[in-house]
Amino acid sequence: MSHECYSCVMTIPLAAPAARPARLASSRASRPRGLYDLSLAELETRMPELGAPTYRARQIWGWAYRQLVPDYAAMANLPAALRDTLAADLPISVLEPVRTLTADDGETIKALYRTRDGQLLETVLMLYPDRATVCVSCQVGCAVGCAFCATGLMGLARNLSAGEMAAQVVDAARHARARGRQLTNVVIMGMGEPLQNFAETMRFIGIIHDPAGLDIGARRITVSTSGIVPKIDALAEEPLQLNLAVSLHAPNDDLRSSLVPINRRYPIAVLMDAVDRYTAKTGRRVSFEYALMRGINDSDAIARELGALLQGRLCHVNLIPLNPVEVLPYERPDAAGIARFVATLREAGIPTTVRYSRGLDIDAACGQLRAKEEAVRAAS
Repeated sequence: MSHECYSCVMTIPLAAPAARPARLASSRASRPRGLYDLSLAELETRMPELGAPTYRARQIWGWAYRQLVPDYAAMANLPAALRDTLAADLPISVLEPVRTLTADDGETIKALYRTRDGQLLETVLMLYPDRATVCVSCQVGCAVGCAFCATGLMGLARNLSAGEMAAQVVDAARHARARGRQLTNVVIMGMGEPLQNFAETMRFIGIIHDPAGLDIGARRITVSTSGIVPKIDALAEEPLQLNLAVSLHAPNDDLRSSLVPINRRYPIAVLMDAVDRYTAKTGRRVSFEYALMRGINDSDAIARELGALLQGRLCHVNLIPLNPVEVLPYERPDAAGIARFVATLREAGIPTTVRYSRGLDIDAACGQLRAKEEAVRAAS
């Protein structure tokens, strides 16, 4: 399993935004639902309500997810009256692009979007020689509050709808296509905790997985979690063979609770039991994310403790050396320290990969671009 959105979830912000309450979001009922919120079956059901035959749904679906058109006006084989009705009653997207930045010679593209109720969210597209991966946000802000995460400093404003998540993927697919590439992988590792927005996240996955549309294979979709144990069990019951990534960052409760506060509710033993149940139920390897911080969680003793914790489990460790930030007490270990940590895990038989963040010069770490935009708003 490949786990790729290291620039989104693990890098500390270049400048920490001042802590403040999240902007009050509109109620879910008052927010518009768009085309991307509907499954194909739901769209087929909706057609007679709009005065159109059911078969029009597949035409619309093909235009939206295969041709990636941004508006109904481009759907040439639909009657003009239907296009007008759809535009009024079922907008294609409920996200407005605010800013797009590129880095890594155009291989990393970060987009900032505004929702209809004025919230801001981020998406990152990463192009590799053998794949194109989009990192999707599932919430505006996050309630988990990991110590090293820019998004966690913002608090939680609201969940995103399935359509708001799907819109991020469709736009990423457009960016990839414009560069002669095809979107291949989706990782739900941007802003927010997917398992705290479980129902909409699963609806979103069903929409992008549909073979008649984007046709993103389940094994190319990764759901990341800080460790919401009941929902890990729920995810294991889902029919699709999704990938699971767990943000671990420490092998003992005292340290992990200081870095990932949700550990106080679901301590490591409880989390590992859930991971074991997930593996037994699905047969899928679990990826453990580990942000390596000098003097915090990078000692030889901690490496041995982590190896002992994971030994015998069907898993893989993605080791992410953290980038140093002056305003926060976390620094990246030196190359020798990183190498020792990796060697210790591998000696324990734990498959381990070192991943470095991408897009650092465009604030690709989750929450940074949104924080800058919010600062501009506050100053204006």
